[in-house]
Amino acid sequence: MNFYKELELILQEQSVITKIEMFEHFYKAYKKGSYDTSVEYDAEEFETPSYEKVCKIVPPQDVPKRKNLTSKEGQVTLIHAIAHIEYSAIDLALDGAYRFSGLPKKYYDDWLEVADDEIRHFLMLEKLLKELDAEYGDVEVHNALFEASQRTQTLVERMAVVPRYLEANGLDATPMILTKLKKLPKNSMIEKIIETLEIILAEEVDHVKKGDVWFSYACDRAGVSRDSYFEIIDKYYPQGFLRPKNLNLEARKEAGFSCQELNFMAKKEVCL
Repeated sequence: MNFYKELELILQEQSVITKIEMFEHFYKAYKKGSYDTSVEYDAEEFETPSYEKVCKIVPPQDVPKRKNLTSKEGQVTLIHAIAHIEYSAIDLALDGAYRFSGLPKKYYDDWLEVADDEIRHFLMLEKLLKELDAEYGDVEVHNALFEASQRTQTLVERMAVVPRYLEANGLDATPMILTKLKKLPKNSMIEKIIETLEIILAEEVDHVKKGDVWFSYACDRAGVSRDSYFEIIDKYYPQGFLRPKNLNLEARKEAGFSCQELNFMAKKEVCL
């Protein structure tokens, strides 16, 4: 069994249930030592995301707005949006393991572990959708995360953009969502959403931290400075970061961001 070919098949699988089953079988065998990650492999360039036939894809500005979170429709829209992020993150983690061959085994250990976490997160959210008589694919989605994987074809750029920018932005955004939810009148679904998001937030810190470790490794390997991070982000996301006041400083520090980086993002001294 070829490690990279198996990942390629999982990445291309369009059925949500089958993809997860394939990964679980693969991951169980991987942890038993059934795969050799040291072989070379020419990765495919994927033109469409695996969820293309499951979800209706629209431009980001046309994705339904998350509003009226006390209503069933509002809750479905919110949960579906986060579930789509988590489902996209499954493929991002798998693609990170698939696309870059010849790296230390710990690299593959880390990103397959992240993929396993993202699957668990997705299933938690999918369960909430089903409680609301909805399912993944019921709400329009955008392609932004898939497009990020298409554009970042070097290890340095991938580690900068996916874990240290996109996932790290989640560390900032999720507390804002939680604050809004906690102000709403209490009901069982709101409580379940809050509990689920708190679990995801805590575990995403480790994902960003893994990305920080491998970003440093990639920089050393390529002979570039970690300071290239902001140049890379400016290249792909010239709009920059979330509003400085919303930076989750403690989570970002735990995940490996330096005070120098945080002060730069905040545009003032927020960290010593």
